[in-house]
Amino acid sequence: MTRFIETERLILREFKIKDYKSVYELGSNLEVQKYTGDKIIKSFDEAKELIKNVWYEDYKKYKYGRWAAIYKPENKIIGFAGLKYLPEFNETDIGFRFLPDYWGKGLATEASKEIIKYGFEKLGIETIIGIAIADNIGSYKVSEKMGLTLYKIDEYDGDGQEYNWYIIDRSNYF
Repeated sequence: MTRFIETERLILREFKIKDYKSVYELGSNLEVQKYTGDKIIKSFDEAKELIKNVWYEDYKKYKYGRWAAIYKPENKIIGFAGLKYLPEFNETDIGFRFLPDYWGKGLATEASKEIIKYGFEKLGIETIIGIAIADNIGSYKVSEKMGLTLYKIDEYDGDGQEYNWYIIDRSNYF
């Protein structure tokens, strides 16, 4: 069964293979990818592989993952938002990524508040973290609006850059 969340302006749902063109549009956008550390998606096939080999696997293995963010006024996938289990840290990360035309409209905060609620109430997760490269001012502003607090500045994936690590605890949420 496909899980989903609806907010005032967004529908968040599991990705489907047919979403590959939207995944390509997001993943091939240099502005979107600037602070992610992810490689640029160069083809529709790479977009399909991401959906199948990463997001589907996360849904199957952990019962959650990054979800397609559909902007209701346009019925268009404009990015993703959701939780991702990071086994190397034994933590659940909240993340979001939107096309530039949708930045600065409060959509990441709107989606993320509902995702945190879902994680705590439906999935029973105890803590949720957010990791953002220190230069990504937009991401850490959203993290703070969601109620996450900065708990360390450290590397993330061995790239030598500083990342802000945020956290929210289930007990502080309720």
